[in-house]
Amino acid sequence: MLAKKTSKKQLTLPKAVVEQSRGVDYFNVREEGGRIVLVPLRPSRADEVRAKLEDLGIAEDDVGAAIQWARRG
Repeated sequence: MLAKKTSKKQLTLPKAVVEQSRGVDYFNVREEGGRIVLVPLRPSRADEVRAKLEDLGIAEDDVGAAIQWARRG
């Protein structure tokens, strides 16, 4: 497969690669022995928890207050 670097230093991934990485928006990029390696990053469980808290309208300060309240008991 061939990928071309644009004038803005961007690469377009081939369709076959993108299809194998459905649901992936981010890749860890590293260099190994003169090769560029892309590792798909899937959302972590922590990201899911943060999204759920945001959906519920719970802010970071609310979590801190809840921890302090629980530790008093």
